Amino acid sequence: MATLSITNAAADQIRRVLDERGHGLGLRVSVKPSGCSGYSYVLDFADEAANDDIVVEDHGVKVYVAPDALEVLDGSEVDYVSEGLNRYFRFNNPNVKDECGCGESFSV
Repeated sequence: MATLSITNAAADQIRRVLDERGHGLGLRVSVKPSGCSGYSYVLDFADEAANDDIVVEDHGVKVYVAPDALEVLDGSEVDYVSEGLNRYFRFNNPNVKDECGCGESFSV
């Protein structure tokens, strides 16, 4: 079975955003063909679960993963980082072989 983990910082941010929205089940994560390196991450809110979603629960929050993204995301850690004025979810993905120069896409 594929694995995905969520850091405390990412869990806190997911909770914060869902509280601000006032609804939602968790974070939805998928990948799509994009950019110069092959794939990019797609993040959205999961307001309802799809029948084929893979649900990962960690630190009290849920992340809904599209089944076709599971192989690409296997072993990844979802983190939330603050660097200067920038705040964003970061994927520490052991499957990434190369990234484009701007960091928007990756290959596996």
